Amino acid sequence: MSTTLRFSDVRRRFGRLAVLNGVSGAVEPGGMLLVTGPNGSGKSTLLRCLSGLLAPDSGTIEYREDDGRLDVAERRRRVGVVAPDLAFYEELTVRENVEFFARLRRTSSQRGFAVLERLGLPLDRLAGALSSGMRQRLRWAWALLHSPRLLLLDEPFQNFDRAGEDGARMLLAEHLENGGLAVVASPSPLDFDHVSEHLELGV
Repeated sequence: MSTTLRFSDVRRRFGRLAVLNGVSGAVEPGGMLLVTGPNGSGKSTLLRCLSGLLAPDSGTIEYREDDGRLDVAERRRRVGVVAPDLAFYEELTVRENVEFFARLRRTSSQRGFAVLERLGLPLDRLAGALSSGMRQRLRWAWALLHSPRLLLLDEPFQNFDRAGEDGARMLLAEHLENGGLAVVASPSPLDFDHVSEHLELGV
């Protein structure tokens, strides 16, 4: 399995505000790029560009699986994303949300159910009644639902208690040990075993 992510001189402005000023990096199978920096430094913007949800103003982003370069639309379908702004249908249960996400992904819901079992989130709970930490567990199930090779994780342990963080760290470690790759954004450095590159924004 050959999977790589490379980006070079990525720039993005919002009006007069330059958020990304020529950012470059690369990740290989089993590796992680850790992106750190204060609020407003462009971490979330970079992940949105890498996922294909936001177009950079300039620069190149190249994501390859099995020696084939994926276009933006295919990259958007393939990656797994954990982000604070990922919303759910509050009137549906956890199970119903996962089943709906699975239909969107055209995949089985079983992988999502297995992730939630490991993270300790009941399937019959209404999404609207979930605490912030439980919502984060559901975001992890959404990200891993289709067994992506690339994970883009924006503050992946936000609102987790110790048990939730331990469970998510184990899922991430298994993903990397199986040849996956990841980009993790955090306001401050996190302790990981698989960091292959560290990118500091806003300096």
